Amino acid sequence: MEPQQSLESLARELAAAAPSLGPVRVIGIDGHAGSGKSTFAGRLAELLGAPVLHLDDVASHAELFGWEERLRAQVLEPLAAGRPARWAPYDWVERRFGPERVLEPVPVLLVEGVGAGRRALRPRLARLLWMEMPREESWQRGRNRDGRELSDFWDGWERAERAHFSNDPSRPFADTLVRQSGTGYEWTSGTRATAGNATSVTGRDDLPRA
Repeated sequence: MEPQQSLESLARELAAAAPSLGPVRVIGIDGHAGSGKSTFAGRLAELLGAPVLHLDDVASHAELFGWEERLRAQVLEPLAAGRPARWAPYDWVERRFGPERVLEPVPVLLVEGVGAGRRALRPRLARLLWMEMPREESWQRGRNRDGRELSDFWDGWERAERAHFSNDPSRPFADTLVRQSGTGYEWTSGTRATAGNATSVTGRDDLPRA
């Protein structure tokens, strides 16, 4: 194990990865709903100067996990060809897709959301990070965050997420496992972090308690 490091070291590791989608290094950040993916992606984005594509913008009420083709056509294929990606983010309140957004090819793109490490996307990823938090704990955090008015949605979401990961798990293929503590993040990277390889590197980033 290496000495404790700051989150900047992980950002440098990701920035040094080989491009995986045309000129772009796509970093997937996956994990259960409520596991802290969005917050962690935001921390990395600040350090990398990179945009974040939230898969919540690509999914919809009707297609919680059926967004693969839309992501491919609107985002992945254009970026792979060195062209701007154009997609219309979904509005979860209005229940419709909103105004089009444009994303130019960039050195690093963070793709954050449940299913970011699905088998159809893994060949396009330079790295896959998994937020290491038990499913039930993650879901409870999400329910607490969203309140009782979204309880029915969460009931349906939990069934859908359970079915998704049963058919298409991401964690076994992660390059880095990320754990959130009361003061920051800890991570283990290496040749498939989940394999417990002896070459894994453990780092830590101390942040103010959220």
